[in-house]
Amino acid sequence: MVTGIIVPAAIILIVVLSSLRVIPEYERGVVFFLGRFQSVYEPGLKIVLPVVQQMVRVDLRTVVMDVPPQDVISRDNVTVKVNAVLYFRVVDPQKAIINVENYYAATSQLAQTTLRAVLGKHDLDEMLAEREKLNLDIQESVDQHTDAWGIKVSNVEIKHIDLNESMIRAIARQAEAERERRAKIIHAEGELQASEMLAKAAAVIAQQPQALTLRYLQTLNDMSSEASSTIVFPLPIDLIKPLLRDSLREGA
Repeated sequence: MVTGIIVPAAIILIVVLSSLRVIPEYERGVVFFLGRFQSVYEPGLKIVLPVVQQMVRVDLRTVVMDVPPQDVISRDNVTVKVNAVLYFRVVDPQKAIINVENYYAATSQLAQTTLRAVLGKHDLDEMLAEREKLNLDIQESVDQHTDAWGIKVSNVEIKHIDLNESMIRAIARQAEAERERRAKIIHAEGELQASEMLAKAAAVIAQQPQALTLRYLQTLNDMSSEASSTIVFPLPIDLIKPLLRDSLREGA
């Protein structure tokens, strides 16, 4: 009699214990009843009936996915190797389980193809100088396609753009040529400003003859301060003209 009670009770206890499921805060349980979707279980202690019910756990935490290096041909026909990191999370557990077989693998493959497609539309200079814009373009493109899978791509970051040695040398030569060009432009602008200032100074001296005398005296003062054995005194032509006229009259 006792055995007849204990055995059924033990069976019931085993069934009840095996039916219990603890779902953590960062997970959700997608439950199917006889193969059909039933509901999504929230965190806590839940009961899943054996045989008739199945539960698939879905992690809602952000996943950091490393996108393997991809060979990308830029718009100006330069081959580079690019790798990136992608951040995504599941926002709809039902879609993530029902609409795609393996959402992690699908997102990884989509990120690789999108990386090649987006970067292939840009020149090498844009890849190196406009990473923020490219990151946003890749993120928006991947997120648009993963929306049907219940996946939200929050961020994409390009980590490395590897170039071959010949391209690195070419970029270095280009940068050096650009620096030389800027130096020449700055030098030319300085010469232009100096000529403009000299033209203004000449106009002032032309209007004020005494300014030329002051400049002459300043020049003599500067020359006298130098340790030189020979000093040449420049004389304004205006001082010589009266002497020349007198000598010409005496000769006549």
